[in-house]
Amino acid sequence: MRPLDAARGRRLGVLGGTFDPIHFGHLDAADAARRALDLTEVLFVPSHDPPHRAADPHAPDAHRFAMVALAINGCPAYRVSDLEMRRGGNSYTADTLRSLHAAGWQASQIFFILGADAFAEIATWHEFPAVLDAAHFAVIARPGTTPEQAAARTPALRGRIRPLATSADRSPETGIVLVEAVTRDVSSTSIRGLLTAGQAVDHLVPASVARHIATHHLYRTDDELHGEHKDLQGT
Repeated sequence: MRPLDAARGRRLGVLGGTFDPIHFGHLDAADAARRALDLTEVLFVPSHDPPHRAADPHAPDAHRFAMVALAINGCPAYRVSDLEMRRGGNSYTADTLRSLHAAGWQASQIFFILGADAFAEIATWHEFPAVLDAAHFAVIARPGTTPEQAAARTPALRGRIRPLATSADRSPETGIVLVEAVTRDVSSTSIRGLLTAGQAVDHLVPASVARHIATHHLYRTDDELHGEHKDLQGT
């Protein structure tokens, strides 16, 4: 990854996640935040070991990174970072934001993008509530959970919420911004389920990602792969 440009006046969106696999819901959230908050660029950061998940990612790091790169190819404002994958261990947002600060970004220049469903659980995050001082948090509407509903689950954070209309004032103080948006109703879990059942997911992920999944037989069950090898041996 080339060095990030933290020049004055630039605004960086950060979208972290397992991306197992990346899908249109992720891209919708990134696009909504970029347009609403006038972001210069959006950095996609695939996690290495997401602490909120009981199981390890289904696809290896290299494939998840590759799928993000394929999904954002052709979008000049989007970039992918292997920051968390190179760091190893648990992928904590607080550590990632500290790395961006060390690279020259001010907390007030960074907008951490997350869905309303994830924000509803933010009180369980590592280094909460201090992590909220390390960046703005842009909460994007998700099917079934509006930003307002998510905020209602964390009433102690009401004082941090800033109106979207004032998000461009370049204030040095970080805050929480609620972004209403239409994002497609899709999850990585549902995609993996469809793939395991042998169903198509072309309408849920970019075509390049669907091809990568098919080419590398990702999210296939051990039984499926064993049966495929038996067929090949019998030909």
